Amino acid sequence: MLSTELKTQIQGAYTRFLEAKSLKPRYGQRLMIAETAKGLGAIAQDEEGHREGEPAVVAVEAGTGTGKTVAYALAAIPAAKAAGKRLVIATATVALQEQIVHKDLPDILRNSGLSFSFALAKGRGRYLCLSKLDMLLQEGQAQNATAQLFAEDGFKIDVDEASNELFGKMIERLAGNRWDGDRDSWQEAIEDVQWSRITTDHSQCTNRHCPNFQQCAFYRAREGMTKVDVIVTNHDLVLADLALGGGAILPDPRDTLYVFDEGHHLPDKAIGHFAHFTRLRSTAEWLEQIAKNLTKLLAQHPLPGDLGRLVEQVPELAREIRTQQQFMFTACEALADFRAGEDMEGRERPRHRFVGGVIPEDLREMGIELKKGFAKLTDLFTRLTEMLKQAMDGESSIGLASYQAEEWYPLFGSLLARSQGNWELWTAFTCEDPEDSPPMARWMTLAETGSLYDIEVNASPILAAEMLRRHLWNVAYGALVTSATLTALGTFDRFRMRSGLPRSAATAVVPSPFRHAEAGVLRVPDLKADPRNAAEHTAAIVRELPAMLEGARGALVLFSSRRQMQDVFDGLERDWRKRVLIQGNLSKQETLNKHRKRVDDGEASVLFGLASFAEGVDLPGAYCEHVVIAKIPFAVPDDPVEAALAEWIEARGGNPFMEIAVPDASLRLIQACGRLLRTEQDSGTISLLDRRLVTQRYGKAILNALPPFRREIQ
Repeated sequence: MLSTELKTQIQGAYTRFLEAKSLKPRYGQRLMIAETAKGLGAIAQDEEGHREGEPAVVAVEAGTGTGKTVAYALAAIPAAKAAGKRLVIATATVALQEQIVHKDLPDILRNSGLSFSFALAKGRGRYLCLSKLDMLLQEGQAQNATAQLFAEDGFKIDVDEASNELFGKMIERLAGNRWDGDRDSWQEAIEDVQWSRITTDHSQCTNRHCPNFQQCAFYRAREGMTKVDVIVTNHDLVLADLALGGGAILPDPRDTLYVFDEGHHLPDKAIGHFAHFTRLRSTAEWLEQIAKNLTKLLAQHPLPGDLGRLVEQVPELAREIRTQQQFMFTACEALADFRAGEDMEGRERPRHRFVGGVIPEDLREMGIELKKGFAKLTDLFTRLTEMLKQAMDGESSIGLASYQAEEWYPLFGSLLARSQGNWELWTAFTCEDPEDSPPMARWMTLAETGSLYDIEVNASPILAAEMLRRHLWNVAYGALVTSATLTALGTFDRFRMRSGLPRSAATAVVPSPFRHAEAGVLRVPDLKADPRNAAEHTAAIVRELPAMLEGARGALVLFSSRRQMQDVFDGLERDWRKRVLIQGNLSKQETLNKHRKRVDDGEASVLFGLASFAEGVDLPGAYCEHVVIAKIPFAVPDDPVEAALAEWIEARGGNPFMEIAVPDASLRLIQACGRLLRTEQDSGTISLLDRRLVTQRYGKAILNALPPFRREIQ
């Protein structure tokens, strides 16, 4: 039960915050504070301070404009401090992460009377690796000869003039304490190709053995995290930490209260985190390169004892696996019936999916041989990196100088990581799925690599429920999941299935302060066209769209298919096309900036977009006075993970259309409608150009789950 002291502290913080900012309390915000405090502030502890009893998880759907960040922060920060725990706030997007760190938490700190410290946690890849930078700038040094052998693995040492100038500036600013090594705090944009050469990952990092460890930007930032009350990060970093057992990067989950903002993304993020893939042709080339590189290395550096014996085994093993890779490529090429498909962003993805996740026996046998080969290779690289660690510590009798071990460790660490990734893929690709559990989705994708094509082999879980239960919900001290779209068709059933929310989890829906019926109109016009007939429906949109958007200064038109988006654009009159900005011609941010500038200059501007423009796009006021949605946004039917999930549900006697397709479409449609009202002052129109919303039973269920706009149905 929530203690009187904690309850009073939270209520006082909210009152002070409202008074300091001259705000009135919002009903939905008050409800969310209460739900968060009740769920996270009354967790029973044992003598060691660990949670007792069932998992403490709360899921709160809070409509746009509720003020979610303020609500959960005012309740969760005092709850975490009272329990002696750390608070980790995780978001799905960088934009929200930055807003929380630079705007929301400083505002709460100034105005609530609460005392707390906070920091932003980023992955290692956002920070400069000083050792890599040194290596690139010290041309002619001995280590470059070794690195040259591994040029294919990202250790290229040739530096062009522009890169040399950039890297020189970095050294100067670091030396003058004018830069902290964080990519995001560098004033100019840095190309990904350039940045990848001067950052590292855990497999290459020598940690405390690195001569630059005391100056390491990543470890300095990480050290700062140990001293703060609140850590702001992203879903991916939390999942990476949990996959390592928890407490490796972030605080121990048993001593952590988590808040997952934009929480509807968490299940998909978790699936992506546990998915595996490899490219057959490029991996075969990599294996050949390993054999050549290590043969050269042995010729240049005769290695003593066990180290030499282990390295000598690698070239022959790599070539054996390469031969198996080539057999697998030939077999996959003969089997695959690559069918062109389109994902929600309109990207073409020629795929071959294994129905039910079942692999033909001959392919499975080849995969098992590859798994065995990569297991041996991974074992060799693991033993080699362990020996190099010992040599760096000066505890080894292998006869290798510590400086040489420091130089080689990142190279062999990189080889280990790639070998292990292949082992994980072939393990997932060939394993037998348990009878009572969802199967793995398994498929192949056609990929281009220069002038040749490659075959990408994929294996992915189809649900994250069990992984999240095991690694997160059952382990964490407590967790809150929140988003404007956690329910589908009015229930949490979809989210429970996908996320594995514990039975004990509390759920709540708190209302948005927006007056939808007064501020917006939801229209379902009769275009006299069936949306299942693409040509007919597209022609109707081309015919009706200009009149529909008459008078709107800023408008957003959302499509489920890139092909239809392009066909509508091409069908419009040339003069009208001039006001349209179509997704894909420029970056998303440039497109939005250009749209805003046009509206600011008094011009009419229309955005044509796909799924990523239906969520997270903030266009208040005149920037978006009319949202047009071409179709009910059903998922692309050839997505391999969703198709495998549908098969599994059908095999268990379920109805995948009603259990997956309809709830998913409902959620996407709510997100799309959420683009219209971004502030309490906004108003406008939503036009849904799909009559199935009123003619089909499932359509009426989707329509009734939408925000309560005033309706005009023709």
